[in-house]
Amino acid sequence: MNDRFREIPALIKKTNDLLLEMISRLHKFDEEIIPKIGKTEESVFIPVQILENGYTAIETLFLRISQAFENNLDIKRWHADLLEKMTLEIAGIRPRVISDESYRMLVELLRFRHFKRYYFELSYDWRKVDYLVVIFREMVPRIHKELSFFEEKLLKSSS
Repeated sequence: MNDRFREIPALIKKTNDLLLEMISRLHKFDEEIIPKIGKTEESVFIPVQILENGYTAIETLFLRISQAFENNLDIKRWHADLLEKMTLEIAGIRPRVISDESYRMLVELLRFRHFKRYYFELSYDWRKVDYLVVIFREMVPRIHKELSFFEEKLLKSSS
């Protein structure tokens, strides 16, 4: 067992904690900020940043999992390849990390993050942002359960 493998449970906990904090901040945003200033061109940057950071936290964990199991990634499309590989159970190597439904949700967030990072948009459509926030809120508890299940299977296989 390599050191990267041993780090996975701690990285899962850290990622889950970060995601729960982001959900809490979205709730605070809805409860405290929106009633004061509304859905403006400026206030939209708060959920946009939370969505980007949330996806990046998950992707970073997936990259560490991939490295621990020495998965090869296509250099030209490694972000999408990484996400796809997390849906695979690799017999004798590692269990599946996420479900197909989580994969679909994460693809939406990956597309958004790609758009945000490479097109430098300063005007966001609130309807699209609201849609992505709904996906994020549905995805976080799902990912939490799936990561816990993945961790449990890893610990069983290593003992």
